[in-house]
Amino acid sequence: MTKRYVLAIGLDPAVVDFSAFPQLTPELVRTYIDAQITGLRTLGFDVESCLIDLGETAEAVTAAALSSKQYDCVVIGAGLREPPERLLLFEKILNLVHRLAPGACICFNSNPADTAAAVQRWIKP
Repeated sequence: MTKRYVLAIGLDPAVVDFSAFPQLTPELVRTYIDAQITGLRTLGFDVESCLIDLGETAEAVTAAALSSKQYDCVVIGAGLREPPERLLLFEKILNLVHRLAPGACICFNSNPADTAAAVQRWIKP
């Protein structure tokens, strides 16, 4: 069985303002992220998590992760696509993925609890 490599890029919950989502906390989102990473590993994927800040080091951290191995799939978290003021950061990260992992499928989750489903739409373990 061939090992399939997945990189999960998302915002570090510690840097996110959850005031618009009072039902969420950094701890709860981190629990969702960790559960999805564990779930993907259980399914047979080799997964790396790449949690980034809102811009100061986001590109450098993402580039380092993308350069560490050849990924079969890169999943980009919903927090990078919304709210609209994160559009420039999202574009920067997406272009890094395009440039540094040209052979990887790109997928998007819709919330921190459906990352495994997003990956499985594009690759199988």
